Amino acid sequence: MEPIDLTPVERRVWRAFPTGTPVDLRNGTDDDPASGHAWPARRTVRAWVLRKLLLSPPVDGEVAALRLVGARITGTLELHYATVEHPVSLRGCHFEATPVLYGARVRQLNLSESYLPGLDAATLRVDGVLRLTGCRVPGQIRLGGARLSGVLFLERARLGTEGGQEEEVLHLNHSVLEDDVWAPELEALGEVRMNGASVAGVVNLKGAVLRNPGGLVFDGANLSVGSDLIATRARFEGEVNVRGATIPGLLVFTQARLSAPDGCALRTTSAAIGEVWLREGRVDGTVNMLRGRFGLLHVPPGAIDGEVWLDGLTYGSLTPRLPAKVRIAMLERDAEGYVPHAYEQLAAAYRQAGDDRAARNVLLAKQRRHRATRPGYARLWGYLQDVTVGYGFRPVWAAAWLAGLLLAGTTVFGARHPEPLKAGEQPPFNALFYTLDLLLPIIDFGQEKAFKPVGGYQWLAYALILTGWVLATTIAAGITRTLRRQ
Repeated sequence: MEPIDLTPVERRVWRAFPTGTPVDLRNGTDDDPASGHAWPARRTVRAWVLRKLLLSPPVDGEVAALRLVGARITGTLELHYATVEHPVSLRGCHFEATPVLYGARVRQLNLSESYLPGLDAATLRVDGVLRLTGCRVPGQIRLGGARLSGVLFLERARLGTEGGQEEEVLHLNHSVLEDDVWAPELEALGEVRMNGASVAGVVNLKGAVLRNPGGLVFDGANLSVGSDLIATRARFEGEVNVRGATIPGLLVFTQARLSAPDGCALRTTSAAIGEVWLREGRVDGTVNMLRGRFGLLHVPPGAIDGEVWLDGLTYGSLTPRLPAKVRIAMLERDAEGYVPHAYEQLAAAYRQAGDDRAARNVLLAKQRRHRATRPGYARLWGYLQDVTVGYGFRPVWAAAWLAGLLLAGTTVFGARHPEPLKAGEQPPFNALFYTLDLLLPIIDFGQEKAFKPVGGYQWLAYALILTGWVLATTIAAGITRTLRRQ
């Protein structure tokens, strides 16, 4: 039954509802919903009238729907715990008070291009899509624990206000979205929270601008995404947190800018992600990837300039293919100092790509970095190993040292032969093979056993024996690694 105290415009809306006929109140001159408070009475509809319509039973033989465009809605649209059987479309409207849909269930809700002080819709159930396309919401959108069967549309929406008091502008914690979150060109001046949310499809943040300097700007801790999280050309001022997130597809920051100069700009701690892309992107601030598990990590030079946390990070492939020294420079910026696992993981990535030389360079850099953490006497021994054999990763150096020592020994002992141990029983002395006997621990030419140097020459012989053991072992290890690779 039609109430008797309706205004003419409300009566028009009331009579259009049973058949789902659209009611468009726009006049084409001043239709900006943000200035809807100044709209005249002929565009004003009271919220209680809409509530009565939405809670009314369906009309036999008709598909009722509320389709209202360009209205100023006064009072609070109070629908908490309500079940609304009709589609609701309130496009381009100005809401003077925050709609309350806490615990409600609706078939489909379209608030596109509207102005809302906020939206209180925690634990909302939507059997179709929820459209907030182009909405302007200076307060909070609370959708914690909501369940949507369709897409959540937020493209071109503007949330929060410049210098506003709301730290959190979009709350989707623990919500279940059985389709996509579609939010390209979203502008959020405050924190966007998706902590523990589950999205069956894609989270699309292409070209989005999210700003919360000095705090969290995107909280996706323990977020579960069925496909990809795309943030191409997006801008984030504040911390982007996807700690513990599960993203089997792509996490894309191509051409994006993440900025938190005085804190953590990107946190992927313990996240499991198929591919992470920073192509043509830039991160200003700390990057925390502790214990992350990535299939592919695409990080070009200059994408990350700040501190990194890499302990426990694993990845299958690292692109683009760069010289080892470029990648090693990032490992040296680890906030925890020397992290052995980071070097081992990088070396493993180069080996998997078939670049064994780069892998050896990484492991050599690991030894050099480790040397700096050791006491003085150990560092001295490390320097000796580095200069002589490159910690075993430069077997050619060992061969060069052997050749040099062989030449030196041959020259010295050729100039002054050592005395024979038993006169008349010694073979003819040969300085070259005598030096080889000293240097090579396995080969025996019979020279070392037949002659005995004295004085300083004896100390030279001892030095050649010790050095020969070290260098020969290094060469053998290098040959073994080469044969194993083949």
